Amino acid sequence: MQGITLNRTPLDDKAARPPLPGDAEDALLGRIGALEVRLARSEEEIAAAQSIRYRVFYNEMGAKAPLGALSADRDADAFDAVCDHLLVFDTALPGEDVDRIVGTYRLLTPEGARRAGKFYSADEFAIETLMARHQGRRFLELGRSCVLPPYRTKRTIELLWQGIWAYCRKKRIDVMMGCASFPGVVPAAHAEALSFLGHFCQVEAEWHVRAVASRYAPLDLMPKEAIQTRSALAAMPPLVKGYLRLGARFGDGCVIDHDFGTTDVFVVLPVEAISDRYINYYGAEAQRFAA
Repeated sequence: MQGITLNRTPLDDKAARPPLPGDAEDALLGRIGALEVRLARSEEEIAAAQSIRYRVFYNEMGAKAPLGALSADRDADAFDAVCDHLLVFDTALPGEDVDRIVGTYRLLTPEGARRAGKFYSADEFAIETLMARHQGRRFLELGRSCVLPPYRTKRTIELLWQGIWAYCRKKRIDVMMGCASFPGVVPAAHAEALSFLGHFCQVEAEWHVRAVASRYAPLDLMPKEAIQTRSALAAMPPLVKGYLRLGARFGDGCVIDHDFGTTDVFVVLPVEAISDRYINYYGAEAQRFAA
């Protein structure tokens, strides 16, 4: 990414949407058993992913639809037009592909952020200085992770990471970043887990990023010596634990998102920091999908 100045274009203009994958990028990004992962390749598949997001975020988790929401039954916002949408399909289900989507992840590249004028998480975390320190690197923002309840398994998480790794290889990504969420808007309810991140999993100085001042809430809610590693890790949301296993580190502070009813932390994961054993684990299988 060349600097951090992003030229804004109208997000509601369909011309702003990057081309959906065609024949050259139509291949799968991963497969485990009956589950497959690839990018959305039609507006109908994106709409189906938005409907799944709505069912999970709004019906299940109680998120509040913002004023001027783009749809009454889909979690849709302007960033969808400039993102790639990673989809998990259960090929054993009946119907067309659009009926088989069971999970999704939203992927925002530097090119998409340039169309939008910013990365989505810039409203919560001061990422501009982070990117300014690493102008030669390509950042990928991960967001809107969502899986239907019956598929919240280790296998589905592994497949998503297999797809993300193949995507990163295709797009020459150097750094993954984005928000991960704890349920609820009371950080104290997750005091030990958040304090573990704050004391033991902070980003190094060169990767430092902080919650924006007006929304900053501290992570270190407990003294370091009071934290029990086993119970802290057990209290982590599965997505946060997945990031930790890969070698991710976390920004300074958390942000309360009242609309989604979550407490958000910021994840920074340079590709070179991913543990070798996970590179071997995901990369060996994903390599054939990344060509």
